[in-house]
Amino acid sequence: MRDPSRVRVSGPLEGYASGFAVELARVGYSRDAAACQLRLMAQVSSWLAGRGLDAAALTAAEVEEFLAARRAAGHATLRSPRATEPLLAYLRGRGVVLPAPVVVATSPADELLERYRGYLLLERGLAAGTVRGYVDIVRPFLAGRVAADGSGLERLAARDVTEFVLAECPRRSRGSAKLLVTALRSLLGFLHVDGVLAESLSGAVPSVAGWRLAGLPRGLAAGQARRLLAGCDRRTTVGRRDFAILTLLVRLALRRGEVARLELGDIDWRVGEIVIRGKGDRQERLPLPTDVGEAVAGYLRRGRPASAEGRGLFVRVKAPHRPLTPGGVTNVVVAAGRRAGLGRIAAHRLRHTAATEMLRAGATLPEIGQLLRHRSLLTTAIYAKVDREALRSLARPWPGGAA
Repeated sequence: MRDPSRVRVSGPLEGYASGFAVELARVGYSRDAAACQLRLMAQVSSWLAGRGLDAAALTAAEVEEFLAARRAAGHATLRSPRATEPLLAYLRGRGVVLPAPVVVATSPADELLERYRGYLLLERGLAAGTVRGYVDIVRPFLAGRVAADGSGLERLAARDVTEFVLAECPRRSRGSAKLLVTALRSLLGFLHVDGVLAESLSGAVPSVAGWRLAGLPRGLAAGQARRLLAGCDRRTTVGRRDFAILTLLVRLALRRGEVARLELGDIDWRVGEIVIRGKGDRQERLPLPTDVGEAVAGYLRRGRPASAEGRGLFVRVKAPHRPLTPGGVTNVVVAAGRRAGLGRIAAHRLRHTAATEMLRAGATLPEIGQLLRHRSLLTTAIYAKVDREALRSLARPWPGGAA
């Protein structure tokens, strides 16, 4: 095991080495990881000294030059900008280097998208994640249509809109195509409100063919769900965390974003309830089953690090221990599926699993809708197709078939 105290830093960053070591320990870096970070600091300091630069000269351009030299020297690790983030964050906190530059709009199209982003956030009240998805998916539509002086869109016609949709949708899944046309209608409506278009062209966006309730929810079998949970080694920190996350997904049918947004104060242990922050910033309370509470409590007692940042319930295993993102929840499910020999499993499939298990246990569709927190019973109705035994009793004999 490497000892951080044995790493010697000389040069412009020497005076910050001891404080950086303390900060690494505070945020939960292991001794080995901290020693690696301090060695990288020593190399950066030596590189600055060799160029006759002080700590304040450590700009983004200088960091990139250092990393390029490190890659050219054949180093296999700590050679990307991400490797220097802990050091730069510490130095920024001490006012030694300039803050990271703020990315600003650099073209008329970017400026237009920024106005559109503000419209969605402030006027429409959409969630930040939804806004990001809308802006990203309509960006190709504006590419090449906005000139350097900001002109071009005033000549936009319904034909242009239709041709773009017909060219884009065949390359996308049905869900992605539906998001594209929804976001494009929203953008065209905004362009009219913003005065860019004399009249709204949102009606020119064709619809994507699709039939409601046409699909079939694909939940896991009861034995597969048990294998998924059993694959977590609860003797380890990561195993206790992943077991708690999977239990929440399987038993309470949470979405991955809802798991990522859980905070320490969202669980009322005395009453036995949990607060869920769902779509549209809605907050709802659900009963906390005993097995779910035990899984979460086991993680909190022997898994969640004392150096965790913020109030997020689930955090990264590796330092710095920041709150887990929705993508991190997905990675937990994917890893568990591979351990259980089930292949790649999406987090939403566990939501279907919870619903189908309730159906098998005799729950009604309104009861399932309450757990899933659906606003409309029609959304829940798709699970009626899962109960094949009940549907078989409703099926009528095929004309001319065997009696």
